[in-house]
Amino acid sequence: MNLHRNPIPVTEAVSRIMEINADKQIETVSIPNSHDRILAEDLVAVHAIPPFPKSPYDGYAFIASDTDQASRDHPVEFRVIEEIGAGQRASRPIESGEAVRIMTGAEIPKGATCVAMFEICQTYEQDGQAFMTIKRKMTEGQNIMAKGSETEKGQLLVSKGTKINPGVEALLATFGYHEVKVYRQPKVGVFATGTELLEVHEQLEPGKIRNSNAYMILSQIERSGAIPVYLGKLADDFDTCYDSVVSALKEVDILITTGGVSVGDYDLMPAVYEKLGAEVLFNKIAMRPGSVTTVAQLNGQLLFGLSGNPSACYVGFELFAFPFTQKILGNGKPYHKVIEAVLGHDIMKPNPFHRFMRGYIEYEDNQVTVHPAGIDKSGVVTSLARTNLFIILRGGTRGYKKGDRVQAVLLEGHQGADDFIIKS
Repeated sequence: MNLHRNPIPVTEAVSRIMEINADKQIETVSIPNSHDRILAEDLVAVHAIPPFPKSPYDGYAFIASDTDQASRDHPVEFRVIEEIGAGQRASRPIESGEAVRIMTGAEIPKGATCVAMFEICQTYEQDGQAFMTIKRKMTEGQNIMAKGSETEKGQLLVSKGTKINPGVEALLATFGYHEVKVYRQPKVGVFATGTELLEVHEQLEPGKIRNSNAYMILSQIERSGAIPVYLGKLADDFDTCYDSVVSALKEVDILITTGGVSVGDYDLMPAVYEKLGAEVLFNKIAMRPGSVTTVAQLNGQLLFGLSGNPSACYVGFELFAFPFTQKILGNGKPYHKVIEAVLGHDIMKPNPFHRFMRGYIEYEDNQVTVHPAGIDKSGVVTSLARTNLFIILRGGTRGYKKGDRVQAVLLEGHQGADDFIIKS
């Protein structure tokens, strides 16, 4: 078994992963089940919006040229022939000297060329007949939303590869897409390795720790839009480990193991990859934490060997597993967004390699400021609770001071990016 480890840059590791063909499959779901799914078809306007000329206000519709001589001293009078609300239509075309009382969203009567808001009109009744007067000139088309003024029939509204948000759902409903084609969510299996691991409900024992990584990763998978599948713990026994992995690969699209990828006597995953005949894409990255993150592929199916240290495991998933899940999901922007920010604290630590420090974002003095979330050790779990980004400390630097410009990888509440670029 070859355990030679040659560290490669983070961006190269990401590129090697994303070069693997993703098995994207399509399924049809209803609008209520479409939220946060990825469109597998273009959303096209099947009719114009609005589908008819309509009024944007409550007011009166009439022929604009009837007001050509209107002024403060010479109001023009109209006979109000009927009233129409949204969803109703006028009973007949309008003629000169006539007006229709119209409500917001209602179709403009044929013949009418403008709408005057209630606020500029005066009304009265005489012998049971309603009248309206106006003291200003109106222009043709004034206060009328023309047919197709928002969207023409056949117009591309949203491209496939877009995540469905409430606004997209509104468009689906508007144009009668009661069902929509989306990319299938991949199943991502998770094994935790190590006989030292206890389940959450078990009492602590000397030399044992609770299995936090599995639940953390399962939550990250769910946040990514994929379907998490907890496969349990792998004992430190090669045959058991190998058989479990072979079985799991038949049930999931992606397989993640936490721990077991270093070079200790009980780190069995490299040997499992070798017996599987899997191609190891890389087994060491020039980064901290998670330098021993290992990724292999078997017939296009990826196996992510993440570190057993909680923070290193967390970082490894977001940098490497996350974009590949987005690729399978059909996301047109599969990468976490990288932004420029101001550092909120001194971090006087040398960085031989790129360091991805867990942090959080604040908006101070009209600028984006990022702060460390806590202790920066790969085995630390408490700092993860506040983490919503990674502060990038570039390799070859000897520390940063408060106010320095840095890059940060956003993990939550963003629309993704077309590429993953880190300044050298």
